[in-house]
Amino acid sequence: MGTPYRTLFAVVGWAALVVEFVLMVWGQSGWNLAARVVNYFSFFTILTNILVALALTGPLLTRSRRLASWSASEGVRAAVTLYIVVVGLIYHFLLAPSWRPTSSADLLANITLHYVMPVAFLIDWLAFTPKGRLRWIDPVKWLIYPVLYGAWTVVHGLTTHWWPYDFVNVDKLGWPGFAVSAVGTAAFFLIVGLVVVALDRTFGRKHRRDTGAASA
Repeated sequence: MGTPYRTLFAVVGWAALVVEFVLMVWGQSGWNLAARVVNYFSFFTILTNILVALALTGPLLTRSRRLASWSASEGVRAAVTLYIVVVGLIYHFLLAPSWRPTSSADLLANITLHYVMPVAFLIDWLAFTPKGRLRWIDPVKWLIYPVLYGAWTVVHGLTTHWWPYDFVNVDKLGWPGFAVSAVGTAAFFLIVGLVVVALDRTFGRKHRRDTGAASA
């Protein structure tokens, strides 16, 4: 069952990324082409959906492939689950109220990247990923990716004065406001990560109990 599911949503995820690329890079005026490409890859949503698409594609490949090995890791799949769930939550509660689609294609791609893929990958993790191997320290390590993203966003933003999200806009918030936003965002990642570990350990214990009862 896992293979057809992952095939379907790998296709959906890659297709949404391509549509969004066309809309943001070829369908926009202003800035030069290279700048628009860099801006596209400067959205946390885009980068995280690429991770999701890779994590769904990897299991479809032969085990000798590096992508297959990477995507088979329980820690990797849990971390990607954390990142894409945060994408969906932050979009829904912070960004969606002020976003206005410019076309039906924009609406469809946006819904896919912010709602469909987070739910799809969460289900994938819950249904098809082995549980019980995560540690409580893992959510701290998973912060490396958003911290690196934040560092890139600041460097890029201060250089170009283009910001992907208002809550990381140093020009608008100032450094004190940015610091509050950054700490709050990191804390949110950490909290959601701890929930992921708690679910993993809960399902892991249940699986061991069920396996023990079946073998008794």
